[in-house]
Amino acid sequence: MSNTQGSHRTQPRPVTDWSASFAPDGGGDRLPRQAEWSDGPFVPTPAEGGGGRAAARKERAAVGRRQKPDALRQLLPRALVVAFLAGGTTAFLANEKSVQLSVDGEPRTLQTFADDVEEMLARQGVEVGDHDIVAPGRDAGLVDGDTVAVRYGRPVSLTLDGRQRRLWTTARTVDEALRQLGVRADGAYLSASRSEPIGRHGLDLDVRTERTLTFLVDGRERAIRTNAATVGEAVREAGIALHGQDTTSVDPDTFPREGQTVSVMRISGKEEVREEPIPYGTERHKDPSLFQGTTAVNTPGEPGLRRVTYAYRTINGVKQKPRRIAEEIVSEPVTQVERTGTQTPPSSVEGADGLNWQGLAQCEAGGRPNAVDASGTYGGLYQFDVGTWHRIGGSGRPQDAPAAEQTYRAKKLYVSRGATPWPVCGRRLYR
Repeated sequence: MSNTQGSHRTQPRPVTDWSASFAPDGGGDRLPRQAEWSDGPFVPTPAEGGGGRAAARKERAAVGRRQKPDALRQLLPRALVVAFLAGGTTAFLANEKSVQLSVDGEPRTLQTFADDVEEMLARQGVEVGDHDIVAPGRDAGLVDGDTVAVRYGRPVSLTLDGRQRRLWTTARTVDEALRQLGVRADGAYLSASRSEPIGRHGLDLDVRTERTLTFLVDGRERAIRTNAATVGEAVREAGIALHGQDTTSVDPDTFPREGQTVSVMRISGKEEVREEPIPYGTERHKDPSLFQGTTAVNTPGEPGLRRVTYAYRTINGVKQKPRRIAEEIVSEPVTQVERTGTQTPPSSVEGADGLNWQGLAQCEAGGRPNAVDASGTYGGLYQFDVGTWHRIGGSGRPQDAPAAEQTYRAKKLYVSRGATPWPVCGRRLYR
């Protein structure tokens, strides 16, 4: 066996490099073969002749003795390599494990050199999120024959009896999710079939459980079991007909609750339109040219007008208070503008003081400053007409002026005309 036969071998590789490709009986990592022995060429010598067999055997033995030390020197390194490789392979194979892995219900058997669950999942390309479940835990160690289960979390937007919430579940079907979430679904309305699978992206699920509702209608009670989405829908399920203005004590569009009692209101009625005045406001300004207590109207106020619609209803035979349901402004009110005096009126007029003005006032108007005659022409203590009143400096109407101003104006009129403005009662001035 020549030296070149063993020189092509590389040094033994570390065990970690054999984790995926070691093959004891194939490829480039084939174990070295044992050294082969050779008797060498036989060359007869003249001394042997035809009868020199013993000499020939001695010669071959001598050749063998010369070759044997060289062969041993070649075999020793190769034997060491074989021993090293055999020991490393045994340690390498001892770390390999057979593990049963189930990912979302799909089982697989695999060989792995991972030390724990997390390392094995990473090598298998299995990504695990915060809502996923791994059993045993990710940091659990692995031994041969272990079973690891991974269940993916799925988002479920659940609307249960009108209330919405977002949940996570590892269930793979609607039925499994309902059991996992503890939702009582007997007789319930489901927006998806129980057998429908839930993908990794999740599912929107509407569940309406069965509830008991009691209706008070036409003097009787009627109870039903329903999974209706609204009170109005439950009314129709109960076979109750609503006509005209009929309605329920609970908004028909609301979600019906367990044990709820709903009254059906039979309504009849009519509408009536009324025209109503709108009061006007008053705007007042101070006027120093007028005596205190005197008010002059610059712009008379005028009430506005509105048209109001009232509803008259009878509910279950009982009349209700009229209810205003509409309003229309026909005309806006006009604000009254007034002037109020701030000047202090004089109490004395030369030539008229000392007369019986109280007696004249009692005769003309019964002593009432706001008195007005039956025709509406004369007013006040001294029954001035508006024209005369204005000529002697008054403003507005005499009956609206304070009593002191009326007496002052009457004295001024007496100075200019005497008692003639009061043909009947004028003589009272002198008593």
